[in-house]
Amino acid sequence: MNALLKRMLTITLIVTSLSTLAPAAHANLSPAQSTAILAAFSKTSVTDFRQFLTLLKQNNQAEGDDLGLTISTFLVGKPLSMEQQNQVHRLLGLYARLKYGSAAIETLGDLVAIPTFHVEGVPAHKNPELVRFANALEDLAQAFNLEFRNIDNRVYEVSLGTGKEVVGIHAHADVVPAILQNWLYDPFKVTQIGNRLYGRGTENDKNAIVVALYAMKVIKEERLPLVRSFKLLVNTTEANADNSLAYYFERNPTPKYNLALDGVYPVVIAEKGYGTVTASFARRNAQGSGAEITSIAGSFAVNEIPLMAVAILADEQAAQLAARLQRAGDDYAKRNGNNFRVATQVVGQQIRLTVTGVPTHAFEPEAGVNPVARLLGFIHSLDGQIPLKRNHITDAARYAADNWGLDYLGGKLGIGFSDAFMGPLTTSPTAIETDEKTLHLTVNLRVPKGKPAAALSADIAARLSAWARQSGITATFDYAISEPMYRAAESEWVRTLLVVANENLGTQQPVGSDAGTTSIHNLPNGVQFGLSRPELTYSGHTSHEFKAVDQFLQDLQIVTEMMGRVGQLPKL
Repeated sequence: MNALLKRMLTITLIVTSLSTLAPAAHANLSPAQSTAILAAFSKTSVTDFRQFLTLLKQNNQAEGDDLGLTISTFLVGKPLSMEQQNQVHRLLGLYARLKYGSAAIETLGDLVAIPTFHVEGVPAHKNPELVRFANALEDLAQAFNLEFRNIDNRVYEVSLGTGKEVVGIHAHADVVPAILQNWLYDPFKVTQIGNRLYGRGTENDKNAIVVALYAMKVIKEERLPLVRSFKLLVNTTEANADNSLAYYFERNPTPKYNLALDGVYPVVIAEKGYGTVTASFARRNAQGSGAEITSIAGSFAVNEIPLMAVAILADEQAAQLAARLQRAGDDYAKRNGNNFRVATQVVGQQIRLTVTGVPTHAFEPEAGVNPVARLLGFIHSLDGQIPLKRNHITDAARYAADNWGLDYLGGKLGIGFSDAFMGPLTTSPTAIETDEKTLHLTVNLRVPKGKPAAALSADIAARLSAWARQSGITATFDYAISEPMYRAAESEWVRTLLVVANENLGTQQPVGSDAGTTSIHNLPNGVQFGLSRPELTYSGHTSHEFKAVDQFLQDLQIVTEMMGRVGQLPKL
């Protein structure tokens, strides 16, 4: 038996077996059926969707089953029922994964290799790496026969379809920096280790750009009819100021429906409000006796809990002081969970004091261990144990310890509250920035519904003002807190997204809430649709950021089906 005949027999046997797995007539394919098809075609090359369907149907003895009937009806160009359209779109997703999975992984590598993080003092639209990214995206769009527009290097737009009703698909090109972290692999090169693709942007959010592009490519080249159009809107400032979309919408119409591939499956209809409280301390000369803390560094991104935080101390007796600090640090760690590490290193008359925690995104502080909060808390705990000169850094440490502490629920300041659906308020001291005149310490807040943003800001302001008066420490405070997002769950649009995600993933999850704030927060009918899994720890913004290969390929499958189905729904 030759290889081709053997391969065709394998496909025939597996496809025939699908009828024994099928549920009620016209129901969509189950994950088991999809897995069987993927296994059957794993070594079979297909040229187009119709050839794929023909091979799938060929020699299928269960000619009258719902899958065979759907394929036959589609191939002869007869009208399909809604259930049959859904089956075709499920098969389209599988085809996209088989046909373009390897190419999509290569494209992800090409985009990750462009270091599109924010550079201090350089506006995003003038960042040469983002310009390079735009050129790469334009080349891809042209190769895929899709329309591309670069809106002043703020937003990159890729369009599919001509329908008047527009669905916006949102992703972002910028990534958080890859500094002050111990990377195992080059962050700007995709490194595959087993089933994992490591690299900055593999999880957040260049993976989303890639799967959306290939989904659009498949729908375009197969000439599938659409009753509405899609615009992939690639933001360039999501991880920083997030002002690019505002610039775009001042000059372009806002899509009626908006979907972010930058959140959690299956469908998120509520997002916590995003907030920052920034305390600023004027630089001042050190006073008193003892060692002097000369510099301190935390996260370089407000929405990132980093791997480590570092302070530099100067003292003539550096070796002796380092030993005392190490003993105090070990004791501090034991008294506060023993889930982080304090380390000292002597360099001349300086001591590098490092606190190593567990990195995570600031929207889920419970998943990590915040080294910034612990470094500041440790410095303040030294008062009365080890002599330290007082300056703006010790002021900031006292502020953090007194008002935020190691609690990430706002309990230390007395501002905590929770919503039954959206969960609790969370607070994370993250970014520490210093210039010639000032030290700025920013706390990142994620705010559920239950208290208006203005009322929360006023409450925090009153409490911090009272603390400043009582402590005698001079500081200025800036507040920026947005309202949470909450969408109605009952619509054809949301129901369709929910079905596509749950059926492909083999889950039965309801609509959910997320602490992350995405590009669709203030846009009409905005929801999240993946691409992270709620049951897995999110790796974006960390020094081990990765995307599992099988998950990336399944995302391509799911997004292709979703765009096909949403594109053909009579009404959203």
